[in-house]
Amino acid sequence: MVPSMSAFENTSANTEVEVFRRLYPLEFYDRLLDKSVRLDARSLRHFRDSTVAFGAVSSANGSALVKIGSTTMLAAIKMEIMTPSVEAPDEGNVAIEFHMPPICSPVVWPGRPVEAAPVISKQLTDTILRHVNPSEFLLADSYFLSFRVKYFVKCSGMIDLKELCLVSGKAAWMAYLDICCLDADGGLFDAALLSAAAAFSHLQIPVVSLNEEGRVFIVSEEEAGKSKKEAVNKEKRKLNLRSIPLSLTCILHKNYIIPDPTAEEESIIETSVTVVMDSSDQLVSLYKPGGQILAFSKAIQECVELTRQRVKELLRILEAAVSDMEVD
Repeated sequence: MVPSMSAFENTSANTEVEVFRRLYPLEFYDRLLDKSVRLDARSLRHFRDSTVAFGAVSSANGSALVKIGSTTMLAAIKMEIMTPSVEAPDEGNVAIEFHMPPICSPVVWPGRPVEAAPVISKQLTDTILRHVNPSEFLLADSYFLSFRVKYFVKCSGMIDLKELCLVSGKAAWMAYLDICCLDADGGLFDAALLSAAAAFSHLQIPVVSLNEEGRVFIVSEEEAGKSKKEAVNKEKRKLNLRSIPLSLTCILHKNYIIPDPTAEEESIIETSVTVVMDSSDQLVSLYKPGGQILAFSKAIQECVELTRQRVKELLRILEAAVSDMEVD
């Protein structure tokens, strides 16, 4: 069967559009925005579909597989016993590492360090564990800094490190959180933070006991019923999460504020703002890593409001996954 002339014309037109898209990406994107459509056919303020699945890594003490659109993160926590520091004898600790293997993106090559990975690791650590320094997280131009954004920047307080203490001054938990990016299609920090929150929601702290020398050791499930030693904690327990921080990244272009960008959108538009809010509706941090567009107070307020909507949506997804896990 010979293809019709209209089929050839449609193919030719599609080819021309694709060539224009590749040669002039910004102009192509502007034309889409004028029609209130984005590259992936979403409307301008529409978030991507998100999912959370627990127990993705059976050998971990807590794990989760998270997807935001095509962006996919695998987070896993391994618990080990450590000696607490002299400065904080009744606190445990958390170590966070973010990994971007070559499989996650065409722009990641084997053997070459990925600049984004240590930056995201530090952002996650700052967001989850400690007070955020505004001079670090409001990394914009001097004009943006001079606005002295009035929102309160504080520690998320998700994890109380005192809950990780076993024996004051002698033993505490070290939680190793590893997050592996399986598909990097934009919004990496947003997806990584969601996966971290999900992994800690799934975490079960192991049973531990004291040996003859007074040292604390982890009791396996097989040994738990047979051990004659008194357990420090007699059964696996969940970690109480006080407030869960979640984030939304928006790109700024002309008069547009575009939330939850894909990797292609991020490659076209250099200016972005990431807002972190917690489950108690408090602002945790605001991060603007340079870019050409000045982040005026009105734009920041819109980003915060979009983040508030997104956090509520992600919390519902996370709570639904937790409920399903408890039923199972």
